Amino acid sequence: MKNVRNLVTALVLSCSAVAAIAGDVTVSEPWVRGTVAAQKATGAFMGLTAAKPMRLVGASSPAAPAVEVHEMSMENDVMKMRPVAGIDLPAGQMVALKPGGYHIMLMGLTAPLHAGASVPLTLSFEAADGTREEVQIEAPVRELAAPAMKMKHGAH
Repeated sequence: MKNVRNLVTALVLSCSAVAAIAGDVTVSEPWVRGTVAAQKATGAFMGLTAAKPMRLVGASSPAAPAVEVHEMSMENDVMKMRPVAGIDLPAGQMVALKPGGYHIMLMGLTAPLHAGASVPLTLSFEAADGTREEVQIEAPVRELAAPAMKMKHGAH
């Protein structure tokens, strides 16, 4: 049984490197940081590449009643996190949602998130002409102390 569990875990982790492509946006290496029992919020991270100029304008998940696009920054040696209206995605350029920068914040989690599980997310994008597009992904949960994903040179 342990071998089957290890095989399933390896399969889930290998799938995290596979890009989800829907319409004009490619989502690469999505993941969600695991939580401890009483923790009610966590972050989701990924790479986003748009075929044409787009904007990430929202997200949702059945794992949390409140899901927001956030930015973390340092101001006068104080780390600040705040929701943002959206994140611009220039055509053909990967934008990194990563710890310490832009990310998706899941708040009011309905249950703890443990490594090996996955979290369904629906990402909402808007094109310059106002048309909207949704991309549905499954983001694997990584251990609470998981390092940030490594982005290629030129990532934001």
